[in-house]
Amino acid sequence: MSEKTIDSTLSEQRVFQPPASFSVKARIGSLAEYQKLRAAAAADPAGFWAALARSEIDWHKDFSVALDAGKAPHYAWFTDGVLNVSYNCLDRHLARRADKTAIIFEGENGDTRRLSYADVHRQVCLFANALKAKGIGKGDRVVIYMPMVPEAVVAMQACARIGAIHSVVFGGFSAESLKDRIEDAGATAVITADGGTRGGKVVELKAACDRALAKGCKTVETVIVLKRAGNAVAMQAGRDHWWADTVRGQAEHCDPVWVESEHPLYLLYTSGSTGKPKGIQHASGGYLLGALVTMKWVFDIQDADIFWCTADVGWVTGHSYVAYGPLAAGATLLMYEGAPTVPDAGRFWDICARHKVTIFYTAPTAIRALMKLGEEFPNKYDLSALRLLGTVGEPINPEAWMWYHRVIGKERCPIVDTWWQTETGMIMLAPVPGAVPTKPGSCTLPLPGIDADVVDEQGTSVTDPNQGGQLVIKQPWPSMLRTIWGNEQRYRDTYWAKFSGRYYVAGDTARRDADGYFWIMGRADDVIKVSGHRLGTMEIESALVAHPRVAEAAVVSRPDDIKGEAVFAFVVTKGERPRNDSARALTDELRAWVSQQIGPIAKPDDIRYAENLPKTRSGKIMRRLLRAIARGEPITQDISTLENEDIVKQLQGER
Repeated sequence: MSEKTIDSTLSEQRVFQPPASFSVKARIGSLAEYQKLRAAAAADPAGFWAALARSEIDWHKDFSVALDAGKAPHYAWFTDGVLNVSYNCLDRHLARRADKTAIIFEGENGDTRRLSYADVHRQVCLFANALKAKGIGKGDRVVIYMPMVPEAVVAMQACARIGAIHSVVFGGFSAESLKDRIEDAGATAVITADGGTRGGKVVELKAACDRALAKGCKTVETVIVLKRAGNAVAMQAGRDHWWADTVRGQAEHCDPVWVESEHPLYLLYTSGSTGKPKGIQHASGGYLLGALVTMKWVFDIQDADIFWCTADVGWVTGHSYVAYGPLAAGATLLMYEGAPTVPDAGRFWDICARHKVTIFYTAPTAIRALMKLGEEFPNKYDLSALRLLGTVGEPINPEAWMWYHRVIGKERCPIVDTWWQTETGMIMLAPVPGAVPTKPGSCTLPLPGIDADVVDEQGTSVTDPNQGGQLVIKQPWPSMLRTIWGNEQRYRDTYWAKFSGRYYVAGDTARRDADGYFWIMGRADDVIKVSGHRLGTMEIESALVAHPRVAEAAVVSRPDDIKGEAVFAFVVTKGERPRNDSARALTDELRAWVSQQIGPIAKPDDIRYAENLPKTRSGKIMRRLLRAIARGEPITQDISTLENEDIVKQLQGER
């Protein structure tokens, strides 16, 4: 074992070949075809992406420069090309798909809407003209703070249509978090709603917006409010306007504003649980290409598909695979506003059955939470329309993968386990479902044109399949972030400084197995160093969840005088939370189990039980919060995005 690498002891031998019935109809239907595509990309990366950009995107003015690396690490793509992202998502489909359903919407209370491409185009034009009437134009920043409703996508597309730069803030964020993002972006307008519905409760968005604006935000001149939940709100004369009033009397056509390929499409702020939030800046042309080609490669999108990505538009997954990728591909997408357990744990599967969803893309945390509640819920529903399943947000442990495969996919649907980030803009590592065999827990291989590697602390490739290291990307790709808004030095320091600008540093650790498959081991700051051994937290979590009594687990470190760091596990069990003697007995059992599964070095020193793990409303586990609890530190993070703040007291051992 080297100090430069990370120990990996997770062993997974199961391999699943693409179903022949899937491959025969797939866009990329064989391993040979997939390998040919990867070889072409490796031989001429810039030329590969340039050819795709010309075949997939409608350009108002063609480009002559594919990649400009002159100001690396500020890479630029298709620099002298001119386009409009909204035009590529809507207008170009009207000749053939005007009447095709673009968006199927369902609210938590059961209200539904279906919008055709012509409907979405009309609404986008109306709202784009409304924005222009308020003086908003090219380069202006607009913050969007909305529930998961079609108007959120309309607002994003309208901004893109007029060249305004949108910054969507997740509707679960607090007023303070919203204020920070408005001020950092220098936004002149905020688009919000009276409220949204989740878990049977109204999330009061306009009230939070008002609190944010009362604390500063001097640049904001206009607030546009969608009437959605019907809750009472205060409206400030001159500043606040109802959505319906702003679009009344506007023209139903709005010419797209043609922008250069590198024109910023949007800013998206990372969670900012420590330090100032980072405004990730994405460019129009390269980002659009990445979102579109991955819809085709990873999701094998076909004209008849009903595509449901459960992510909120406040996260990058909701940008790439709700607001932009599906529409650019001319697909039908589904949006759901609400919780996955209302009225019961069958809601996701009920929606899939009623709307005949064919592609379902969700987070491992959601899968594990629904898995904990039993098979009887999905077994009530006809899921035969499903043909492809996907996961996003974090590594999926093998046991959850197998449950997803067996119970939801009925052992006939390929699973695309995807690795990517806010910063990458598009999926980077994932199986191409008609071509690449899958392994439970592995995101398999880099997509064509993505040069990924695992390196040690000196930047040298790790060749031993039993060792992990830093996940890096060695060549630029079109959808990569361009900078951190207003902080170029932080961009360089965060993503490029570690290896002197040679590689993009993802901040994740990974290993490759003997077949070259990538296995994500966790965030680099989630590596635990126990008695000289560097252990990835994800592998300990996977071992815990493989125990028949465990539904979910999260592992962090705490300081230890003897070992350097100790393993601290937070566990959610199937059934009731164990207490007192039953908790002590289960702790002994789980420690022995991990020792058997991985080795004595990985045994948790502490195990604490709770009814749930602390997650944001998007399903992400708040690991920094868990680290603070494990170390007995005061909680300074913003916990307003938690589904249930009482869980914190359970985790602290107070309840």
